[in-house]
Amino acid sequence: MTVFGAIGIAGTGMTVNRKWLDAVSDNLANINNAAPTDGEAFRARYVVAQAMDYGEAGGVEVAGIELGDPEGRLVHDPSHPLADDDGYVRYPDIDMAAQMTQLIMAQRGYQANAAVVDRAKETYTAALQIGRN
Repeated sequence: MTVFGAIGIAGTGMTVNRKWLDAVSDNLANINNAAPTDGEAFRARYVVAQAMDYGEAGGVEVAGIELGDPEGRLVHDPSHPLADDDGYVRYPDIDMAAQMTQLIMAQRGYQANAAVVDRAKETYTAALQIGRN
């Protein structure tokens, strides 16, 4: 694998981790969105990643996005303006602790791939300096 190959692979990892961060951020931003009981709750987004050219150092890509349960969870809140006749409102079925864990994992993955890009650039620069002497 060349230095440029390492940068390319790490770049694909950064892209996937960025999309993962975007999905988790979207989930956290909508965790308290209420919906009427006859509608769908906000559906959490989950990034599905897959290897590119598996076994040949091709990197990773987003294979798709899976959506959470549209049923969500019912909460009894008769004072809410969207409450039905029985006083229930539909909220997304999103666990904040799980999302925060996902957020940390995505951040660390992004940082690790960014570090690989930095090291590869340093290696390439060092190789150019050796070639000058």
